[in-house]
Order: sequence, then structure tokens, then C-alpha cells
Amino acid sequence: MSAHESYVTSYLKKSALVLSACGLTLAGIAPAAAAADKKDDKPPASMSDVGGARLAKAGTQVELGAGAPVLPKDLTAKSWIVSDAESGEVLASHNAHWKLPPASTLKMLFADTVLPRFPKTTTHKVVPSDLAGMGAGSSLVGVKEGFTYTVHDLWLGVFLKSGNDAVHVLSAMNGGVPQTVQDMQAKADELQAHDTHVVSPDGYDMPGQTSSAYDLTLFARSGLHDEDFREYAATARAKFPMKQKKGKTTERFEIQNTNRLLTGDYGISPYKGIAGVKNGNTTNAGATFTGVAQRGDKKLLVTVMNPSSRESFAVYKEAARLLDWGFEADGKVSPVGHLVLAKTAAAPSGSAAPKGDAGPAKPNAHAAVTSTSGSSGVGIALAITGGSLVVLAAAVFVVRKKWPAQKRS
Repeated sequence: MSAHESYVTSYLKKSALVLSACGLTLAGIAPAAAAADKKDDKPPASMSDVGGARLAKAGTQVELGAGAPVLPKDLTAKSWIVSDAESGEVLASHNAHWKLPPASTLKMLFADTVLPRFPKTTTHKVVPSDLAGMGAGSSLVGVKEGFTYTVHDLWLGVFLKSGNDAVHVLSAMNGGVPQTVQDMQAKADELQAHDTHVVSPDGYDMPGQTSSAYDLTLFARSGLHDEDFREYAATARAKFPMKQKKGKTTERFEIQNTNRLLTGDYGISPYKGIAGVKNGNTTNAGATFTGVAQRGDKKLLVTVMNPSSRESFAVYKEAARLLDWGFEADGKVSPVGHLVLAKTAAAPSGSAAPKGDAGPAKPNAHAAVTSTSGSSGVGIALAITGGSLVVLAAAVFVVRKKWPAQKRS
């Protein structure tokens, strides 16, 4: 057995306790130390045809109509997809079903699976076994052994700082890492995300762990049915427990979302209309990103996986270019495929998405939104003032007529 295989075995079975995460946060995008098996640099000649025959083909798929803009030339990602968040139509794609390491974008599937199971007010005291088995170089939010956290705090750690420590605590609450991996795989199968094979709940590099741009988009679209998911995905900044006395938090420190299209920073401006969803970066996966944005009445989802460009933060810049193209191409392209619904999506027309047990989402100072009704799919309203998002209301998205609510497993 190789050293890496030995690590995987210990990760899923007994694992050694890692040191306290406090002070070791690596900005939510730190690459994992261990790389998985060597991977091909070329997509398979034939891939899954879920969502349409065109999506099974290698290379770029687009059907330009009269007056349609050409796709951006400076796209280097191994795989990407742009789709309409409401109708599910795929506007364009590139190797949409190529099975690739997902990095922390897999945390969207983790949230789809585990988030509905615990009200956000639920509390949990962290014990040593909760933090066992995290990979070297994991992104951390700063969860401490012996501290008591609300589920709300832990999900902020997952979404904003991509904290593998928060993922492991929530997994422990869910019955442990192996059980959570099993549950996530079942959820992926329910969503018809057949390119996805789950090995770790946090997206850390593991042999055989794969997803695709298509599947990651399914995970985002599924998650956006949940108001708590929407809140966390759109939160730019929050406070996380730093000191406690007798199980009560006495002091907090600020954490910032590492999704640079949401918060800006490092020379990147917040993207107009952005409302989440999740970024990732590991040695094997490279940079990955799934985002959702709105301009006017058009809502788009974009996923970009592993750009080869030397451009700094290329994953965000290529995602922004694809979003710009998608908004400009609205009504001028024919779809090349579609996003499938979950196998269990059988809610009657006009029904709302199921809500979490924890009540309505709370507004934040950076994501702006209003709830509306009477249209189709996912609706958001974002007020833009000087490039910043201004709070209008509590929910980021509402599910409406033509986007059936997904049933929870």
C-alpha cells in the first residue's frame, strides 16, 4: 500500500487527530499538499450525454444565432458551462461532462446533503475526533476543540472560508465522514450528477474523486432552492467565534468570503449582479468556481474548472467573461443542452421550495436581494450602487413556477 493509499484508509476509518485550526486559515483556497493520481490532459472522446447529446462531445459546444457575440477568446479552462438558471438551458459549454477533481466546489454537494438536516440554531461542542483526518494544507476557518458552535456559525465557515474543519464537525454531527460521503454520493445520484464520485466531504484531493462542470452546476442549482444555502452563498463577511466562556461566545473575529467575484480584492472587482456560489483550489484540481448572477430579468449560472492561464485569479476572470458573454447572448443563441432535474423533483407547478427548519435567512451588508413571485425558476433582484451590492431583503432567490422544487432526501 502506498503512503497516499494509507492516508486515505486512515481518513475514512480512524485518522489521527490534527492540530487546532486556530490561526492556520489559508484564505480558503490553499492547495492540498497531496496530489492524486496522474490525470490525462485531454478529455475523453465520449462523455455522458445527460442533458443532451451535444454535451457528450469534447470541445466547445455553442449554436450562435443572428447577432450573437462570439465566445471570449481568452478561455483556458479544461471545462466550463454557461446556463440559464431559470429554464436550465445550456447556452454554451466546453467539455461539460469531463470528470475532473472538483476541489472545494464539492462543498456545494455537501451543503445540498447535510444543510437541511440541522436547524441553524442547533449547537455542538467540538471534541477531538470531530477534527480528525483533515488533509495537510486544508483551508480552515479556525474551529477549536472544546468550543461550542451553532450550525449557523459552522456553515458560515464552510461557505466563506471553505473551512475543512467546519465540514468535518458537521460531518461528525451527521454520523461521521464515511456516512457523509455515502449520503453525498446518494444525493449526487438523485440529482443525476453521474460524473461525480465522492471520496471526501470537503473536496480535498483524493484518488478517484471527480465531478464535472455540468454536475457542479446541478449542485448549485439544487442548493439555491434552500433559503439558508442562498444566504450563506451570498454572505460576503461575517463574525466567527474567537473566544468563549462556559460555552458562550464572548468575542468574534471577521471572516471574509474567498469568492473574489463576490467580495473583490487582489485587483478583482465584485461582479455586477453576483450572488454566490462557491470557489475551490487544490494541487490536483487547480482552481474551480461556480457562480450565479443576474442582470435585468436574466439569471445565469457559470462553472469553470482548472484554467491553464498564467493570469492571476484566472478562474474568476474567465467566469466573468463567460457571464458577460451569456448576458449579451441572451435570446441570440440556441441551447446546446439542458440541466436535468432531480429524479425526485415532482412538486406540483407553482409550489415553493421547501424551507429549512431554522426560519428565514438574515440579510448581510454585501448581498442584495428581494423576494418576488409569479415568474419562473429562480428570481433575484440586486441593487447595484457604485459596484457594491446593497441589502434590499432577506432571501437571495425564490423558486417559482417553471423550476419545480427539489425534494430532500
